[in-house]
Amino acid sequence: MEEVKDAKQSSAMPTTYDPKEAEKKWYEYWLKGQYFKAGQRLDAPKYTIVIPPPNVTGMLHIGHALDFTLQDIMIRFKRMQGFDALWLPGSDHAGIATQTKVEQKLREESGTTRYDLGREKFLEKVWQWKEDYNNTIREQWAKMGFSLDYSRERFTLDEGLSRAVREVFVRLYEKGLIYRGKYIINWDPAARTALSDIEVEYKEVQGNLYHLRYPLKDGSGSIIVATTRPETMLGDTAVAVHPEDERYKHMIGKMLVLPIIGREIPVIADEYVEKDFGSGAVKITPAHDPNDFEVGKRHDLPQVLVMDESGTMNANAGQYQGQDRFACRKQIVADMKELGVLVKIEEHVHQVGHSERSGAVVEPYLSTQWFVKMKPLADRAIEAQKAGNGVNFVPDRFEKIYLNWIENVRDWCISRQLWWGHRIPAWHCEDCGEVIVSRDDAHTCPHCSGSKLRQDEDVLDTWFSSALWPFSTLGWPEQTEDLKRYYPTDLLVTGYDIIYFWVARMIFSGLEFTDQIPFKDVLMHGLVRDSEGRKMSKSLGNGVDPLEVIEKYGADAMRFMISTSSTPGQDLRFRWERVEQARNFANKIWNASRFALMNLEGFTAQEINVTGELGTAERWILHRLNETSREVTRLIDSYEFGETGRLLYNFIWDDLCDWYIEFSKLSLYGADETAKKQAQSVLAYVLDRTQRLIHPFMPFISEEIWQHLPHEGETITLAAWPQADVSFEAPEAVREMELLMDIIRSVRNIRAEVNVPMSKKIELLIKPAGEEALAILQRNETYIQRFCNTSLLSIDPSITAPDKAMTGIVTGAELYLPLAGLIDIGQELARLNKELATLMGEVERIEKKLANAGFVAKAPAKVIDEEKAKLADYADKRDKVLARLAELKV
Repeated sequence: MEEVKDAKQSSAMPTTYDPKEAEKKWYEYWLKGQYFKAGQRLDAPKYTIVIPPPNVTGMLHIGHALDFTLQDIMIRFKRMQGFDALWLPGSDHAGIATQTKVEQKLREESGTTRYDLGREKFLEKVWQWKEDYNNTIREQWAKMGFSLDYSRERFTLDEGLSRAVREVFVRLYEKGLIYRGKYIINWDPAARTALSDIEVEYKEVQGNLYHLRYPLKDGSGSIIVATTRPETMLGDTAVAVHPEDERYKHMIGKMLVLPIIGREIPVIADEYVEKDFGSGAVKITPAHDPNDFEVGKRHDLPQVLVMDESGTMNANAGQYQGQDRFACRKQIVADMKELGVLVKIEEHVHQVGHSERSGAVVEPYLSTQWFVKMKPLADRAIEAQKAGNGVNFVPDRFEKIYLNWIENVRDWCISRQLWWGHRIPAWHCEDCGEVIVSRDDAHTCPHCSGSKLRQDEDVLDTWFSSALWPFSTLGWPEQTEDLKRYYPTDLLVTGYDIIYFWVARMIFSGLEFTDQIPFKDVLMHGLVRDSEGRKMSKSLGNGVDPLEVIEKYGADAMRFMISTSSTPGQDLRFRWERVEQARNFANKIWNASRFALMNLEGFTAQEINVTGELGTAERWILHRLNETSREVTRLIDSYEFGETGRLLYNFIWDDLCDWYIEFSKLSLYGADETAKKQAQSVLAYVLDRTQRLIHPFMPFISEEIWQHLPHEGETITLAAWPQADVSFEAPEAVREMELLMDIIRSVRNIRAEVNVPMSKKIELLIKPAGEEALAILQRNETYIQRFCNTSLLSIDPSITAPDKAMTGIVTGAELYLPLAGLIDIGQELARLNKELATLMGEVERIEKKLANAGFVAKAPAKVIDEEKAKLADYADKRDKVLARLAELKV
């Protein structure tokens, strides 16, 4: 790549940074160099993340951008630390969601259904859809700069993962942990498939509670029952009462006549009924309610299904056959009213289950399905977690949420009435009725030797294959080299909204099939909401396309904003102005680097020398680099990306750009060649390390700048991560610089208050507070003269405050600016009184804190000492301001 070669050969940088040009250039360079490929450092420790596979249902959204950016930060960070870092990419077939999208496309384009095409032709359409969207996802990954090892990319329906799914199914079946039976399940009438419990979203709905009177057959009375779904009364096979309820004891065993239908149903006694709730009598509909199903099993009641798979009333519904379930509800209510058996209707707010995928109201439905027996699997995961051998949740509050769910987990319905997915590896023998579960396609029945075998039509729940993702992607059930080296993985980054769907299932699957937890840490992040805190949705039209953000501000700005805007486990609000601030930050880095490089023309990496007798500013910036490197490393390892961003921003914008680079100009433009070389060395060294520190967050601009800097190596992606160097520790230089910066800031603030521009020279008198301050100021007179722009500078402990002068009080010195003819005494008095009020407030605040017995008893001695030092400092400044006020009022 000629443009990359040119960038390495020249230190000249364009006036402005062009994100589009840099992003395309460097991503191609990284891929060509195979810098993201794991396995090239086999002597190094490994670090593994497998990507939460995005669904092949469409484009990646801003939530994906957050999730994947956090992973890329960790992978780039660990790679630079010398780890053999693997970030394994892939995508999920997303059964219900993808099939629904393709069916919708078929209807819109040709008015056909999957049934018109047939299973094989329909699946060809879905595979084409998958290829199109997989390509789109890869393009988006590239746009966002993700350092994925594409050589190991996987798909949940690829051959290897299909083999893993079959192996798991067979093993669980052989252990008796997978079974098939007729049970009440959650049914999605729109998608016409079963759902697991956690695929049902409960929403508060304003409905009605209908009170119905069922007469006894012998005419001796009636029983009143209440229901929110009167259409299901067509499937009632009993009315239950509590065995100890005196109101109904004489009715137990008698027969009721079901209104409209005329079917006779018994009054039964069951302790399931709460006798003090409502009328104390409950209608029992075993085919349409999970609790009624259990009651029905205990009493051997018939199971009357009154709907079909689309939510339409069937032949068992009598005269209502063919009606939609909700239309039927209205008609039954009208008919019951006419018959005089509708006692009353009450408004009733209740929770109604909706399909997470289609949005349809879920129907509890009697159906033959495949299930996983969860308790034995859950028990092992619970035991590992409580023994301290489980997963580390970040934040740790999510451990309780995880345990609460897994301790109360119900059996998992894993079959789905779809065509797109892992076909259940079970064959039904039409000769003897047996079911054969096999790793390979079955052709002969082992029970009767018959050959009329029909494979189960259903596919497995998408989450069944996703639960195996951390180890199936690495080659399991084969003991591959990748599996041995990279499993278990080190980190899972995911949203808190799928802790039940995915995280828990991966944990119990990992323990069951590998005897290890699948990942050490689980970093839970929140949702990306709009600027008003609302969830992003198509209906609100408030979604954000990450590619739109990149097009406008560049990938680095989006990455920095989104990764540093929240703390673990918390939602974040997307604000365009924050992306703009991140873009401005990138421009600040670019401009500072460009200035530096103009002064490093011809300077080589071999000439960099940051040892020996350095100036105050040089020692200070190396000390601050040291502190920043140490803290950034600690914070990234703790997943505190928001705090990391703040630290990097402050160091780069304030310390490096606003202070050190400005200070370095004195040496760079001066006649002292030794001082110039020192400044060049420190500038080159600090800029190099700064680009490395920012690289995981802003990979493109950091690579672009780094390639112009004097350096060794092919790419910043493999450059060593900055480590703290004890030789850079210079607390005395920090004290010096803090005094100098305080003086410069104070003088600039005073100038601003009286409208004296920086271009106008001033007299500055400085009264040091002691010998140390005097020595510091005398050593650094040049800096003070340059940055305060003085016509006269006097540093003397014996200075007395002149009349009509502006005053500044800093820790270690008093400043006087004799601005005769420019100063307004009234204005100066007002400024000093304002400063006095602030200082008195701080003194009072700390005095109260130190007077608080509880604080003093609990706070560490170091904290108390720090507060006392602050109090002394504020009190000293207050006294000096009071003295100056007294002088001006004379």
